Amino acid sequence: MNIYFSCSITGGRNDQQIYQKMVEFMVARGHEVLTAHLSKADILEDERVISPLEVYQRDVKWVDQCDVLIAEVSTPSHGVGYEIALALLQEKPVLCCYQSGHTVSKMILGNTHPTLSLYAYQDAQDVLGELDRYLRALEISA
Repeated sequence: MNIYFSCSITGGRNDQQIYQKMVEFMVARGHEVLTAHLSKADILEDERVISPLEVYQRDVKWVDQCDVLIAEVSTPSHGVGYEIALALLQEKPVLCCYQSGHTVSKMILGNTHPTLSLYAYQDAQDVLGELDRYLRALEISA
């Protein structure tokens, strides 16, 4: 399955280790994570040399190509919200994961789109278990 993993980059990288665990988990299960590089600790250095237009065109193309979008939304990010909306407009399944106790946009929490799922997690093991359940359910329904 082609997965677009969406996470905060310029909005803050406090959750980078969680991002990395999520991506490693999906890759280990045989999925193609189009945006795996976003989970790397040094992504800000890599992204500095790419123009905003190139980022926009690249990311829109990847959303177009993905089968599902997985977003970690604990850290607010304009880009992540944009990517979620774009995937939902294309009727793609979207899973938004966030750490319990974090403030998440009401535009995400209140969204009743039929392809959007939300999951509040306690720790890395918890979110990885949900990723496994979610992706297996998508594979079964495909």
